[in-house]
Amino acid sequence: MDVQIITIGDELLIGQVIDTNSAWMGQQLEKEGFRVVGKTAVGDVEKDILNAVNSAMQRARIVLVTGGIGPTKDDITKKTLCNYFDSGIHFSEEVYENIKLIFNRSGRLINELTRDQAMVPDKAVIIQNKAGTAPCTWFEQEGKILVSMPGVPYEMKWLMTNEIIPRLREKFLQDIYIKHQTTWVTGFGESDLAIKLTSFENELPPFIKLAYLPQPGIIRLRLSAYAEDPDLAEKSIAEQRKKLHDILDNHILTDEDKPLELQVADSLIIRGMTMGTAESCTGGRIASLITTHPGSSKTFVGSIVSYSNDVKKNILRVSEDDLNRFGAVSKPVVEQMVSGAIKVLNCDYAVATSGIAGPDGATPEKPVGTVWIAAASKEKVVSECYQFSNLRELNIMRASNMALLMLLKLINSK
Repeated sequence: MDVQIITIGDELLIGQVIDTNSAWMGQQLEKEGFRVVGKTAVGDVEKDILNAVNSAMQRARIVLVTGGIGPTKDDITKKTLCNYFDSGIHFSEEVYENIKLIFNRSGRLINELTRDQAMVPDKAVIIQNKAGTAPCTWFEQEGKILVSMPGVPYEMKWLMTNEIIPRLREKFLQDIYIKHQTTWVTGFGESDLAIKLTSFENELPPFIKLAYLPQPGIIRLRLSAYAEDPDLAEKSIAEQRKKLHDILDNHILTDEDKPLELQVADSLIIRGMTMGTAESCTGGRIASLITTHPGSSKTFVGSIVSYSNDVKKNILRVSEDDLNRFGAVSKPVVEQMVSGAIKVLNCDYAVATSGIAGPDGATPEKPVGTVWIAAASKEKVVSECYQFSNLRELNIMRASNMALLMLLKLINSK
């Protein structure tokens, strides 16, 4: 079932706000068996919105729109959609009660602009937005559906999860069973892995698809079965997963589709152990990834962002002689950083990073992208040097991923 996504707002076009809505929506819709055939971003201009909606309605059975339904003057999506569907507008007491409930919780007073959000299209099904004041509108025309939602990410996500996807599933996918299986693979580039799996892909049943989802240092392989018979889908996915394990063997990291930092946390929780980080070139990104998730305090004790050599010496107890002799980006230094983190933070495991993220700081011997990473327990230290790219942001991302991967392998080796 084809879906077209439209995001509305001048702020998206000028880069003031990054469009995370369509990416998240695409991920959720794909899991449910819907196919996103296009994404369009337009500004707060009625003509442009109308053109985008008209094109999307011709191309897809389902059109999902986010943005432009707030209380301010530039929020023109509701008015524009009423024009498109030739719909009048009326005041909804039900929507107004929801607005009052939300305002009462925060102790705010409703003003005229906010009250106007209770004006809703006559020709739409109105879906209450329990996460915000702007209601969701569901239009149907000639067998096609257009849904207009707020652009605020947490409001859109609440509506998609609790209202829109369940309704779309009930309307379009009653007779289809969908089974996904994601396997994490390391040690391959995407093209090398595709060559390795050529025969495997060619022999897949027609109702199973294989997708490659690469990220720095890791490739997620997602098998998806779409079948009327749930038993057939489950059995077939299990068979294909076994074949993947037979082909890739020790290159497979896990069959759980969880971020690396959660896999690390799970492994530590099982063992009743803790971890910390000593970060130089990653600047605390690894710690940030870990603490993004609820419950991280069960395993994560803290981080030392040792960006300067003074912090490396004075807090992590890295040898000044080694810093002068080998430089901060070196095996002796990163290994002393990780060992120092375990002692200072009093944790069971740690990771450390020291590198040249760029664009400056390089030498002929250590070009931009040179990163040393170490992982350690109280008994063992492992380290490795990587040569990444000349792009700072990508180097930080790749170093963070490889550090977590190195730590996960060390924990699971016991």
